[in-house]
Amino acid sequence: MTEINVRLVGRVGRITLTRPEALNALTASMLDEIADALARWRNDADVALVLIDGEGERAFAAGGDIVDLYEAGERGDYNFGRRFWAREYQLNLDIATYPKPFVALMHGFVMGGGVGVSAHGSHRIVTDSTSVAMPECGIGLVPDVGGSKILADAPGHIGEYLGTTGTRMHAGDAIYAGFADTYVSQDRFTPLIDAIEREASPEVIATFSTPAPHAPLADVKEQIEFAFSAATIHEVVARLEDMTTDWAALTLKKLRAGCPLSVACAHRMIGEARQLGLRDALMQEYRFIWRCMSEGEFIEGIRAAVIDKDRAPKWQRATLDDITTEHIANMLAPLENDLQLAGGAP
Repeated sequence: MTEINVRLVGRVGRITLTRPEALNALTASMLDEIADALARWRNDADVALVLIDGEGERAFAAGGDIVDLYEAGERGDYNFGRRFWAREYQLNLDIATYPKPFVALMHGFVMGGGVGVSAHGSHRIVTDSTSVAMPECGIGLVPDVGGSKILADAPGHIGEYLGTTGTRMHAGDAIYAGFADTYVSQDRFTPLIDAIEREASPEVIATFSTPAPHAPLADVKEQIEFAFSAATIHEVVARLEDMTTDWAALTLKKLRAGCPLSVACAHRMIGEARQLGLRDALMQEYRFIWRCMSEGEFIEGIRAAVIDKDRAPKWQRATLDDITTEHIANMLAPLENDLQLAGGAP
């Protein structure tokens, strides 16, 4: 069974993720096929735009296929994952800098690696079923695939909130937070695809779009700003503990459910990414990722969430109180050979 369907339809380069039984989770070979297709089409005058979508009703792409990464890490082969993530981050930058329109149809679950191959596109479309999240802190990682930069560019300090808690966004919130641009109702997706393939132009999207649904994030923006504008994650927790709202109580619960090291590093990274371009944000993410197995908590996070499914990770540092500024600095320190990405700005 194929994992991806890459083809030309008229003047449209079409990419469809075809692992619906696995929520279109991205494998290394899928990433390579996307990268190869984009390289072929970049300077092909017969290709006017690229359109990416996913098979099945449940997901565009619910993330990366992490079992292989876990198994390699268990064997002590940390370089397998490092190579995977380096290739993935290059693809994320390639999409963000692509010279032709890149249209992403973001239905169902759009998480982690799925964000990386959609939300950096020039035209990002969400719908009724859309559920976008960066839930990496729950498995001992941090928001990556350039997600730290998208989060940093969200209004106020919403990015720190979303990145540390893994809160899911439906269509209205995804647009409000900067992960998407346009809402199209689910029943108009097929006619939209037909129109894009026929006209080979993103201008037809406006014909199918309607105003975005309400964004619940806007309702709690002041609470988010008060809590997550704090300089450190420990100050964030202290502010939340002083609040008496249901939102604050739920947010504390979400923070404490994540890997403490990841939550603390994610908070720092998103704040610092405000001053970075995407390329440098990816480099910062890679520093954490490079160490996530050898010095971090990734292997235990995947064991608890995916392998044994006991949902009871035994973190080396059990609470946020156990995380020091030195722990954060060590995970984010420059590498001897920092990630080098090809291509121009950003």
